[in-house]
Amino acid sequence: MDAERSDNSTSGNEQMKKQPTIIGIDGGASKVSAYVIEVSGNNTFSIGNFNSVKKYHNYPDFQNNFKPVSLPIQLEQIQNINITLTPLEIKQSKAYYMAFSDAISDIIKLTKAENVLIGIGMPGVKTTDKRGIAAIANGPRMPNFVTEIEQKLLANGITLATPITKLGSDADYCGIGEEYAENGAFRNIENAYYLGGGTGAADALKLHGKLISFDDCKDWITKTWEISDGIGTSMEIYCSANGIQSVYSNLAGISQSELSGNKIYLEQILELAYKNDTAAITTWQTVSKNLSDLLFERISTIYSGWQNQFSFINQKKPPLISSHIYKNTLLDRIVIGQRLGKLFQNSLAQEYLIEPLMNNLSERISKSEFLDERAKSHYLKSSKFDSQIIIASQLREAPALGAGIETFNNFKF
Repeated sequence: MDAERSDNSTSGNEQMKKQPTIIGIDGGASKVSAYVIEVSGNNTFSIGNFNSVKKYHNYPDFQNNFKPVSLPIQLEQIQNINITLTPLEIKQSKAYYMAFSDAISDIIKLTKAENVLIGIGMPGVKTTDKRGIAAIANGPRMPNFVTEIEQKLLANGITLATPITKLGSDADYCGIGEEYAENGAFRNIENAYYLGGGTGAADALKLHGKLISFDDCKDWITKTWEISDGIGTSMEIYCSANGIQSVYSNLAGISQSELSGNKIYLEQILELAYKNDTAAITTWQTVSKNLSDLLFERISTIYSGWQNQFSFINQKKPPLISSHIYKNTLLDRIVIGQRLGKLFQNSLAQEYLIEPLMNNLSERISKSEFLDERAKSHYLKSSKFDSQIIIASQLREAPALGAGIETFNNFKF
């Protein structure tokens, strides 16, 4: 169903004729998920009845053994303005282009839409024109992404209401989705941090009642994937589904391809811990410890400024400043989203993930030199971290929803 939007200068029927079908797209490392987005009124949005999901591995150009170029090399090539794609990246990207084109085409066929408005959220560092991907941790670089998609849609006879102006940040779109969805976790909250764990990690902020992009405050806070755990591994590994599976893979001595082939993912690793599997138990101890360290860094950086608690994946990254306009801000809510959020709702997660995380976080805060008594009393209740602050998101489609919302709000009717 096409979305509705009031306009005093245009009759309802005329407005509906002009209004495009909104498609919000979440592009991950393993699949693309496209949804029709509907306007619910009162500046709220919801997922419509039509969607299409395409997995890249179902396309002939997809390579199961694909390994991305190392992040330091990717970042160095960006700095030197010399992005050099490998033959494997070029081949792998073709699977992505076909999957996106097919997902969009599916929805057009289902809705019989003649005028389409598309918003796309993707992980990775975008090109300067925002229409491509210059660096990505889990996948091929695609600097001409939007152009390739538009050409395929045009070849399929699909008319866009407006060109796809940019690839948005999947992390920013998570925040937008949580802010404007009917059941969004950012609604009616002044200060919140969102950590989404899917294929990668997504960070979003709402401070002083406004959504704040990490890209707009990169001088004082940094994204999860940019932070190193001290041994050169991105902290993203402890938040993402693929990363946590890799932690178990290394501890158990079982390849990830074998784990995936046997359908051993996050929930199954929790079940293995319940069955006293040593590698699984150690996996969750490792994950909960690193997650608590990450959340403590977010809490203390927002309140007291950057305290050099972590090093960076890019060793040439400029130092963060310790002063910013949001200092002394206390978070009302920490939202755990995407697959990590779903995991937090698993009954076994309480013992093996959430309780250890809370204990570690409580200890870090109580002993902190960066937080004063005001902050400690806010986050701790009877010496334990306030369990009401951390919640699991109910919005798995947040990135796609946010992509559609931003594109709709920027469209000139």
